[in-house]
Amino acid sequence: MAGRRRIRWTAGAMFALALSACGAGQPEPAPARPVMVARPQPAPGVARSFSGEVRAREESPLAFRVGGKLVRREVDVGDRVARGTLLAVLDPGDLDTQVRAAEARLSAAEAQLRRAAADRARYATLADEQLVSRSALDAQEAAWRAADGEMRAARAAAELAANQAAHTRLLAPADGVIASRQAEAGQVVAAGQAVFTLAADGGREVAIALPESVVGEYAVGQPVEVELWAAPGERLRGRFREISPAADPVARTYAARVALDGADASRVALGQSAKVLAAGGDATLTVPLAAVQRGDDGAPMVWVHEDGRVHAAAVRTGPFGAETVPVTAGLEPEDWVVIAGGHLLREGQEVSAVDRNNRPVPGAAAVPAP
Repeated sequence: MAGRRRIRWTAGAMFALALSACGAGQPEPAPARPVMVARPQPAPGVARSFSGEVRAREESPLAFRVGGKLVRREVDVGDRVARGTLLAVLDPGDLDTQVRAAEARLSAAEAQLRRAAADRARYATLADEQLVSRSALDAQEAAWRAADGEMRAARAAAELAANQAAHTRLLAPADGVIASRQAEAGQVVAAGQAVFTLAADGGREVAIALPESVVGEYAVGQPVEVELWAAPGERLRGRFREISPAADPVARTYAARVALDGADASRVALGQSAKVLAAGGDATLTVPLAAVQRGDDGAPMVWVHEDGRVHAAAVRTGPFGAETVPVTAGLEPEDWVVIAGGHLLREGQEVSAVDRNNRPVPGAAAVPAP
């Protein structure tokens, strides 16, 4: 009996080992490890701050192409408009009178041309019969040509008058928002005088002024960060899109435009106050001490997050500080760097990235396991 029990126990143990071996062949997929990431910051003392205002990339002053009395205004500041929306109307009385006068002159010119054409034909017949001289026929030919020219001029004047009369209606040239109003109903405006300013839909920018002492340190395309006064501590990505080549004659500053990235541009409103943080020249970046690791070769490296995974990036560092490390090469300002727990990571590992406020990083979701 004891021998049978031993045989049964041995068989059960072997069966359990077999089951465990089968289960070991298909381990449970490990969940994505959460990591805290942040972008490198400009080195202290090098980053500069410039105050500005959020503007539309395309801001169009809208004006009538003719002058007149503004009799009706259809929109107000802040209204959204679509292309072709009626914005304002001028008194058409004077222009309608000009149209009628031009049409009357055209009718007279056409009648004069018909009479000249008939005289020319009659004199041509008489000249063939040698009843009038050749010079008389030439005079009728010249009279016809003059009448034809008068008719053409009258027709062009009539078309111009009709075209000007059509410009008494101001239409929106594109989709957008009415940013400002410069005229009121009852006011007499001149041709080309701005009545509205339209902020077209599309890109959003921050308008700033660069002092002449530092303008040479910045270039079009250089990445910067933008912080809204209404959301302190929240950084938006941007780049210099335009830097004026000439200084303002009074302020002695250079106008510049910082274009916000598409995803961040949708989060701002026109007219918001903003602060542009830009690093001058070839300024270094800094990362927290915990972000810097030692690679297999002993050289400094950091883990960079991209598309739900991390990869090692070799960097060149400067003298270590109390809390941060200057990085002189190997990183870009828009990189997401792992700033905590890097010693537990491996190349290509799937991670779930969050920022310092434990919020998922936009566009940085982990790659789903196969």
